[in-house]
Amino acid sequence: MAGLQLDFGPLKEPIGFIKLLEWIFAIFGFATCGGFSGKTALRVQCKNETRELAAVFQYPFRLNSVLIVPKDTCNHTENIYLMGDFSSSAEFFVAIAVLAFLYCIAALVLYVGYLHIYRDGNRGPIIDFIVTVIFAFLWLVCSSAWGKGLTDLKYSTNPAVIIKHVPFCQGLAECSSLGVSGMGSLNVSVVFGFLNLILWCGNAWFVYKETSWHAPPEPPKQDPGNVASPPQNP
Repeated sequence: MAGLQLDFGPLKEPIGFIKLLEWIFAIFGFATCGGFSGKTALRVQCKNETRELAAVFQYPFRLNSVLIVPKDTCNHTENIYLMGDFSSSAEFFVAIAVLAFLYCIAALVLYVGYLHIYRDGNRGPIIDFIVTVIFAFLWLVCSSAWGKGLTDLKYSTNPAVIIKHVPFCQGLAECSSLGVSGMGSLNVSVVFGFLNLILWCGNAWFVYKETSWHAPPEPPKQDPGNVASPPQNP
């Protein structure tokens, strides 16, 4: 391939090593969030029957489409769904993680195979720096939004909260909690989100050092042969 000069040396430098960490952490970010599936369950007791009801919720966490009490339960005539829709914050978080993952691949290919082109001029480092700063900001926004969304998700899937807010459990039947799945992997996804924020902020400094804004290029040296000789005294 024209211009390809394979060199793994940049992976030992901060600019390449941190980018590799960002690539790994982005994978953990979208995998721990996008791969989650949980369950919340109730025991419903009425005059003629006792049933155990479970609602399975998963990414992207549109809880208002997840059935918890089907109709005809204790002669109830309507389906009852969980409360809330947290898809916007979850999908935003996963989208940023996937985009960061793809950009890290492109940047690593550039560092390992085309570093001489990257450093030959100023456009490459400046574009890299701007994109890095943008991703650092996006990680801050999406991690904060998903952290708030996760807090609300835990509240909405808590069986005690469901029992409190479902009129069915206040009149037709007696409801009790059977528990809810642990959300450790979702907690980890938020942690990885903020770890990515720290990594991208740190990486921005090392990319900035590659730009002419940090170290302006030296002016071209004048050819000694073209320097005018000083005038001689008469």
